Amino acid sequence: MAASVMQTCHVACCANRTPNVLSWGRGGTIAFGTCNSVALYDPQERSVVAVLDGHTGRVNTVQWVHREEGGPESHLVSGGSDNRLIVWEGQSGKFSKSVECKGHTGPVCAVDAIHLEDSKILVASSASDSTVRLWLCDGAKAECLHTLSFGSGFMMDVSLVLLPGSRVPILACGGDDSRVHLYVQFNGQLQKAMVLQGHEDWVRGVEWASIGGELLLASCSQDCLIRVWRLCAKSGPDACTEDDHAIIKMKEDVFEVKERDVSSVFAVSLETVLAGHENWVYGVHWQPPFYKGGVLQHPLSLLSASMDKTMILWAPEEGSGVWVEQVRVGEVGGNTLGFYGCQMSPDGSMIVAHAFHGALHLWYKDQNKEGEWSPGVIISGHFNAVQDLSWDPDGEFVLSVGSDQTTRLFTPWRKRGGTQATWHEISRPQIHGYDMQCLAMVGRFQFVSGADEKVLRVFHAPRNFVENFANISGIPLETLLASSDAANLPEGASTPALGLSNKAVFQGDLVPKTSEKEEPFNSISDQYQESYFHPLNLTEPPPEDHLLQNTLWPEVQKLYGHGFEMFCLASDSARTVVASACKASKAEHASVLLWSTASWRQVQALPCHTLTITQMAFSPNARLLLAVSRDRTWSLWRRNPPTPESLEPQFSLYAHTGKDTAIHSRIIWSCDWSPDSKYFATSSRDKKIIVWGPCRFEDNGDPVLPPEIQPCSSILDVGDSATAVAFCPVLCSDHSYLLAVGLECGRILLYRWSPGQEPAGGQDWSMCGETDASQSHALAVKRLRWRPRAGRAGKESSSPVGVTREKDRQTDGENQTEEESSWVQLASAGADHSVKIFSINKQAL
Repeated sequence: MAASVMQTCHVACCANRTPNVLSWGRGGTIAFGTCNSVALYDPQERSVVAVLDGHTGRVNTVQWVHREEGGPESHLVSGGSDNRLIVWEGQSGKFSKSVECKGHTGPVCAVDAIHLEDSKILVASSASDSTVRLWLCDGAKAECLHTLSFGSGFMMDVSLVLLPGSRVPILACGGDDSRVHLYVQFNGQLQKAMVLQGHEDWVRGVEWASIGGELLLASCSQDCLIRVWRLCAKSGPDACTEDDHAIIKMKEDVFEVKERDVSSVFAVSLETVLAGHENWVYGVHWQPPFYKGGVLQHPLSLLSASMDKTMILWAPEEGSGVWVEQVRVGEVGGNTLGFYGCQMSPDGSMIVAHAFHGALHLWYKDQNKEGEWSPGVIISGHFNAVQDLSWDPDGEFVLSVGSDQTTRLFTPWRKRGGTQATWHEISRPQIHGYDMQCLAMVGRFQFVSGADEKVLRVFHAPRNFVENFANISGIPLETLLASSDAANLPEGASTPALGLSNKAVFQGDLVPKTSEKEEPFNSISDQYQESYFHPLNLTEPPPEDHLLQNTLWPEVQKLYGHGFEMFCLASDSARTVVASACKASKAEHASVLLWSTASWRQVQALPCHTLTITQMAFSPNARLLLAVSRDRTWSLWRRNPPTPESLEPQFSLYAHTGKDTAIHSRIIWSCDWSPDSKYFATSSRDKKIIVWGPCRFEDNGDPVLPPEIQPCSSILDVGDSATAVAFCPVLCSDHSYLLAVGLECGRILLYRWSPGQEPAGGQDWSMCGETDASQSHALAVKRLRWRPRAGRAGKESSSPVGVTREKDRQTDGENQTEEESSWVQLASAGADHSVKIFSINKQAL
C-alpha cells in the first residue's frame, strides 16, 4: 500500500501546560510536548513537520541535546507522566525512538542532556518522586548511574554542562527549598559540590551557559527575581592566596574537583540579581552561541518569562558591564495567566513563549526599526480533547469545538509572494465557561454549539470577521456579504465582565480612541468599559491576544428545552432545521429535539431511544434524519410533506432497529450518509461497520413507504472500537463509495465499498489506505468530516480572484484543473488535543 495515499496537510495543536515543555533546536526546529506526543514545528514553514508518539502519559518536558560546536542536533529527550524518559534519534530528518529510560516512580518534570565522547549521551532528569537521576545512554542501552533523593522536596529544573577545561559534568538543580544545588560527577557518582543560597521562594528554572573559559548559571524563582552566578577555574598559586582587603570583591565559594588524579579548584560567585518581573519567573534561557565569520560567538544575553505575561531580554551594558533590561515584550488583555517558559531562535532573531493555555507567542526582531520586536504568526490549537468539527458548506474553513471550552476556526492562508498555503486559526468565535461538546454549521456564517450545559447557543459571524476572512482567503468581500445578512451585521462581539454570553458590538458602540482632553467620568459605569472589542484589519493570521479578545462572534439566540448536558447536534442541507440531543439514562430525556432555523423555536420532540443519542445526521437531500444511540439501535425519521396548517417542517418515524433486529452488540458511536442519500453507515464499539439501505424516494422526493431497510454490506470488522465513520461526498472512479473510519487507538482507515458485490463473502469491502504511525492520532478519533466538495482548500484560488472564482462556483469547477479535482480532504478531531487535515489523492487509491 503506497504511503502517498494520505498526506498530512495540517496539524493544529498546542503546548502542554507545563514549564519545560518546549525547546528550540539549533537546526531551527521547535520541539514541544502536546498531549502524549512530541510535535516538531518549523517556524519558517509554519507547519508541524513531525509528531513523535511513544509516551503513554502527558509529555511534561522536552529538550534538544545540543552539540558543542553548535550544529543541528540529532537527538531529543522527552519525559512524561508515564514516569519514562525517551531519547529520540534523528537520521536524515526522521526521528525515531532510540532508547527508553525507566526507573522513576513519579511523573518526570524536567530533563537535560549533553554529549560525551564516543557518542554517549549523559541525561539528567527530575521527577515528582523527589529524585534526580543521572543516566548514560549508549546507542540502544540506557543505565541509571546515580539517584539523588531529596526526601520530601522536589527539584523543579535541572541543567547539565561540562566544567571549563575538563570533561567533568556539573549538574545544577533548583527546587522547592529555594536553593540551587551543584553536583559534580566523580567515578560515575554525583558528589555535592555546593549549595547556592539567596532565592526566597521555589526555584523554577536553572540554565548553564558556557562563555569563554567560564560558566554562567541563571536561576529564576517565584520570588520574582533572577540570579546569575559565575563559575570559573582558580589557577594553581592564587587559589589560596591571602585576600587583599583593600579591594571590594563578591564573596566566592570554592570547591575542588579530582579528575584522573589531577585536582582543580573552581570558584562560584554571584554575578548579578535581575529584578523587573512582577510575578513568578518560570523560565530563563541563554541566547544560543552562533557562528559569525567561522568563529563561534557566545553572545551574553538572557531571556526570561514570567507569570506577569511578559518576557524580558537582559544583557550587560557595554561600558559598565551592569546587567539591564534590553527589551520587554508581552500580552495585554484576555483573562489568562502568564508565561510558563521561553526559548530563543538559534540566530537570536526570534523569541517564543508558551502560556498557561498552551498557546505559543512568537516575536521577531523588526529589520526596519532598531530594537523593536513585533508579534509573529505561529501555530495554535486546542489544549484539551477536540470533541467535534465541521466544514463550512463551501469547504473554505473548519470549525472545531473542544473540552478546552473554546470554538476555533481554521482556514488556509498564503503569505504574500508565497506559493504554499498553510492553515491557521483566524478566529475564536466562542470562549466559554463549560467544556464544549458539539456543533453544527447553519449556512456559512452561522453555527449552533452545545456544551456541558442544558442550553444551545447560536452564533452569527460579525462584519469584522467577514472582512478579515475575505482578506486572508482571497475571496471577494461582495461575494461573502451576499451570502450573509450584510445590512444588520454587528461589527464584532465582546463578553461582559460577569457574563458568559458574547454580546454584539455595533458601529455606534465602538469606543473611539480617546482624545488628549480627558473627559471626567459621569457615573461609576463610565469607568468600566462595556466592550473590549477593537476591530482588526488582518492581512495575516492574528496572534493569541487578538484571538482571545477581538475575534469573538456575537451570540444571537439561546435554545432551552433539554434536561441534561448537550451531546450531539446536526443541521440539514436546506438550512431549515437543527436537531439536538442530550445525555440521557431514561427514555423521557432521550428524544431528539428539532428547532426551526427561521424562528429558533422548538418544532418537535422525537422520542424513540432509551439512552443517550450519540450522533445524528440528515441525509444530503434533507428528507431523512438518522439517529444512533448508546442503546445499540438506530432510528430513521422522514420529513412529512408540508401541509397548509404547519409551515414548520415535521418529521415522523420511518424505520428503526429494535432489540431483536439490532446487529451491533455495543454502543453505536457514529453514523453517516452516502452522498446520494441511498445508504447510511453505522460504526460501533463492537468493532463493526455496517452499511444499511437502500432508502428509495418517490419522484417528488418523498421516501417510499413502506421502508425496506436492511444491512446492504457484509459486516466489516476493523479490529478496534470504531469511534467515527464518514462517507466521502465524491464517489470513486468505479462508482464505489469511499469511507473513512476512525478508531479508538487513533488510526484512520480508508475503505472502498461497492454495493453491487455479493455481501456474503466480504468481497464488497476493500481497504485502500490508512494513516501511518506518524500521522495517526495518539488517542481516540472523535469525529471525521470530509470536505463537502472535491479539491483542496486554499488551492483553487490560484485562478485570478474575482469573477472567475464566482464562475467556478456556478459551473462547479468545470475549469478547475483535472489535477485538483482528483483530491479530497478529510478533517479529523482527536482526543489527543489535535485537529488534523489530510489530503487524499483519489487516483492513488
